[in-house]
Amino acid sequence: MDWGTELWDQFEVLERHTQWGLDLLDRYVKFVKERTEVEQAYAKQLRSLVKKYLPKRPAKDDPESKFSQQQSFVQILQEVNDFAGQRELVAENLSVRVCLELTKYSQEMKQERKMHFQEGRRAQQQLENGFKQLENSKRKFERDCREAEKAAQTAERLDQDINATKADVEKAKQQAHLRSHMAEESKNEYAAQLQRFNRDQAHFYFSQMPQIFDKLQDMDERRATRLGAGYGLLSEAELEVVPIIAKCLEGMKVAANAVDPKNDSQVLIELHKSGFARPGDVEFEDFSQPMNRAPSDSSLGTPSEGRPELRGPGRIRTKRWPFGKKNKTVVTEDFSHLPPEQQRKRLQQQLEERSRELQKEVDQREALKKMKDVYEKTPQMGDPASLEPQIAETLSNIERLKLDVQKYEAWLAEAESRVLSNRGDSLSRHTRPPDPPASAPPDSSSNSGSQDTKESSEEPPSEESQDTPIYTEFDEDFEEEPTSPIGHCVAIYHFEGSSEGTISMAEGEDLSLMEEDKGDGWTRVRRKEGGEGYVPTSYLRVTLN
Repeated sequence: MDWGTELWDQFEVLERHTQWGLDLLDRYVKFVKERTEVEQAYAKQLRSLVKKYLPKRPAKDDPESKFSQQQSFVQILQEVNDFAGQRELVAENLSVRVCLELTKYSQEMKQERKMHFQEGRRAQQQLENGFKQLENSKRKFERDCREAEKAAQTAERLDQDINATKADVEKAKQQAHLRSHMAEESKNEYAAQLQRFNRDQAHFYFSQMPQIFDKLQDMDERRATRLGAGYGLLSEAELEVVPIIAKCLEGMKVAANAVDPKNDSQVLIELHKSGFARPGDVEFEDFSQPMNRAPSDSSLGTPSEGRPELRGPGRIRTKRWPFGKKNKTVVTEDFSHLPPEQQRKRLQQQLEERSRELQKEVDQREALKKMKDVYEKTPQMGDPASLEPQIAETLSNIERLKLDVQKYEAWLAEAESRVLSNRGDSLSRHTRPPDPPASAPPDSSSNSGSQDTKESSEEPPSEESQDTPIYTEFDEDFEEEPTSPIGHCVAIYHFEGSSEGTISMAEGEDLSLMEEDKGDGWTRVRRKEGGEGYVPTSYLRVTLN
């Protein structure tokens, strides 16, 4: 079925329908254009949001960047930024593939439609002109017939009138004959015009207009097909970015699973561990006896002039230093204003930076020397003297950096000695070890299956509990081939390994870590002078390799 056959008389209907189709195409283009604006605004807002919450400082200068929580949050922000990029890509694809191409296609369709309807109107105008000519010839034929009939009646009346002269009768007969001849010519002209009009009308309705209508039908169907393809591009633009968006979402999930509370706790310790020894006990000062007393060495608040400060009403109690308000410190080059552990870390960082700079200057000096040798051998390549200022500057930088390296090495050695000293003081002050685990060490022959939790009390064990054996015998000995340590540890308390499978250790002794705690409270260690065994995990400070 085609328009030329079925809709031969619906010229105005086809004109309205084709115009509606082009309007629909333009409406869809406008919809997609506004959709791209929404996508672009959404992506812009997402990027602004990411920029707002991204850390302002570089990662190397931001201590918070070491925490897994912060790293995961930054990774999520980066994934959101990538997601915004995909929304921008969707907007760009829709703008190019739909808006631009369909707009151009719409203009072409409008021109084609205009051409077809102009052709149809010209055909209509030609048919209307032919009909007007037919009507004119018809009216002329009708008028000439009336005039001929009237002239014939006049001639007949004069011929019967006895008073009319012969000349008048002849004249009337001649006039009637002339009118009759004119009517015959008008008749022939009218018949020819009618035949011509019928031929043009048949050509108009059966050939010319059906062809125009068929062209309009083909144009409209092509437009509908292209519009349908444009509808499909809307989903294709989304489907193209689905894999990347899925990766962004997967990255967010990975970032969420990467949060490690234990590691963050260890990072916090590494960042802020001061290295100071814990304060000792405050000695009792007896004010009931009027006698001179010297301030205790372990007291952190030392009264002035060697006299104890009275603790009466209205007196301000001196706070101990860890909990008091810290005074404003002056930053020094050797970082002595920092706690020992932090000072050691900062000095280590500075030493590594100076060492890298020194190596860079040494490499540059070697390169300049080679270049100078090349210039001396082939003077046309350059003047060797022009490199002397750079070589002199490099040598000066090397000397300066060597002095800095020596200076930082000395400060680092001093800081490490302070850390070890404070660590020793801290170990010596903790004279009350926690109770060993109630469960037997691993590989015990007496597997009672007891799953009692580790006791965390720091009260010293009673004499009865010290005399009572709490370890069961081991089934396996340690005569197997030695394995390499996985770390090292320091004994915080003295431990007497009285049961089989355990090993004794002295307070402050350095040990090799052979096997980590499996959850039963025991750790396997090796002494420097030989011998392996299990000791309570709570008696150790462990550092893994």
